[in-house]
Amino acid sequence: MLPRLADNCCFLCFSLLLCLITAGLAADPYVFYDWTVSYITASPLGLKQQVIGVDGIFPGPILNVTTNWNVVINVKNNLDEPFLLTWNGIQQRKNSWQDGVSGTNCPIPAGWNWTYQFQVKDQIGSFFYFPSLGLQRAVGGYGGIVVNNREVIAVPFGAPDGDITLLISDWYIKSHKALRNELESKNGGLGPPDGVLFNGLGPYQFDKALVRDGIPYQIINVEPGKTYRIRVHNVGILTSLNFRIQNHNMVLVETEGSYTVQQNYSNMDIHVGQSYSFLVTMDQDASTDYYIVASPRFVNATSAWTKASGVAILHYSNSRGPASGPLPDPPHEYDTFFSMNQARSIRWNVSAGAARPNPQGSFRYGQITVTDVYVILNRPPELVDGKWRNTLNGISYIAPSTPLRLAQQFKVDGVFKLDFPNRFMNRPAKMDTSVINGTFKGFMEIIFQNNDTSVQSYHLDGHAFFVVGMDYGVWTENSRSTYNKWDGVARSTTQVFPGAWTAILVSLDNAGIWNLRTQNLDSWYLGQESYISVVNPENDNDEVQLPDNVIYCGVLSPLQKDQAQRVHFSGASSSDKIIEIVLIAIIATLLGISGTS
Repeated sequence: MLPRLADNCCFLCFSLLLCLITAGLAADPYVFYDWTVSYITASPLGLKQQVIGVDGIFPGPILNVTTNWNVVINVKNNLDEPFLLTWNGIQQRKNSWQDGVSGTNCPIPAGWNWTYQFQVKDQIGSFFYFPSLGLQRAVGGYGGIVVNNREVIAVPFGAPDGDITLLISDWYIKSHKALRNELESKNGGLGPPDGVLFNGLGPYQFDKALVRDGIPYQIINVEPGKTYRIRVHNVGILTSLNFRIQNHNMVLVETEGSYTVQQNYSNMDIHVGQSYSFLVTMDQDASTDYYIVASPRFVNATSAWTKASGVAILHYSNSRGPASGPLPDPPHEYDTFFSMNQARSIRWNVSAGAARPNPQGSFRYGQITVTDVYVILNRPPELVDGKWRNTLNGISYIAPSTPLRLAQQFKVDGVFKLDFPNRFMNRPAKMDTSVINGTFKGFMEIIFQNNDTSVQSYHLDGHAFFVVGMDYGVWTENSRSTYNKWDGVARSTTQVFPGAWTAILVSLDNAGIWNLRTQNLDSWYLGQESYISVVNPENDNDEVQLPDNVIYCGVLSPLQKDQAQRVHFSGASSSDKIIEIVLIAIIATLLGISGTS
């Protein structure tokens, strides 16, 4: 009798194995990474300096995933200070625990590791990750994120012959710690950068008077006649950059997770924290290589800024010589409307599907009633309690030792206030932890008014917002008559020109606490940020609960568990892991049956 029972059990186990493997492969896949963050030595501008590498490389590896995949990244902090990674543009649906900013997470202490686990739910497009604390992004730690469409969702253009990620950034030879000291000690800002990098590499020597010998530079190898998707991210510190490819047309197809109306551009102003992807066809004569340029915009035309241009090389496989001669011209620096008109020209492709088959335009944002209005004004740095600070509506944000999300979870009083003003208040500037009280499933209008002298980029975590208007001057109620209420592009970072305003509309449908910040690192470091608290008044079983591996700090430090017991993930594929786990269970079952017989 026992042998027959064993045979039946074997058959059942085998059937279970097939079912579990099928279910595992059919479900949203998991991908696993181990990343060690450490200082490494590099020479981006020809001088050795300490940069932040991820897995020993600078920039870090590209995170290449597909819509709805689950991402598990075990991050080991080998720096000499706390560290967090944030995922620029990844919405972390119902899961602000994984956002990786000071308001949602305790920093990963030096020598510790922490495992992020999140899903790229209902998203496609081009994004990037970076360190969110203490100007660390100024020395690296960043990398690209590609979220591919599922095969069942049509892409609104033909499959490109290749996919290229370019991370452009202004760069200082000084360390991030030295830059922090400069910002804290004076009101002169950081001054012109020492250069502009392409993927962590300095400029090609297009002019011996401007570029020193021996600087390594980026070469993009292409085949004639092929079309490539080129994803460009400004991961820099404070400089808007004009991106262009000599003699090549660029067709804009996507920005920060939204397909755009396909338009031709000879160049594009890309502001700090923004991401774009273009289709570029290699249709030029291969007599020489071609320049790829990223040059500073909205700056004083001094020699220091001229030296800051980043230059890479586009190399055809049949090229007959190096690039030479002057760089392709940028837009005229004194044409203040060029960049604004270019930004206005970027429109949402309302007929294309994105992560889902329904068209992007099926969400008719222009017909939704606005529930809350915030006019948020920024000013140049000012002295607040004897320190140079930046403000929003007269408040310079102070990050508490206890993250806002943890304080909210454990009902800790006194950590933050839900009193961020919806208008600038005529009172002295102050430092405070003031948070916007958002309405769950409300529809918020935010107007950014830039009274500073430089371009500012503003970003909202957890959401994509609709850029509906921008203009020079002071925003008034009458400015709404100029809003684009049909095909304003949905994105997560928008520029606000000096002496101008930008208006956005956002649906607060993602419960959590979400960072609203300037992407310009100097202003962010000096307090130009806040958070929007979005609380679902009903119990939502789908909302991700407090992670088991949460790090506690501040007033909740006594809750911290021993960090000695930590899960270590390998780079095996999710399907391999599922099969491995199931096989172990089957073997254990069979051994148990054998032992009883």
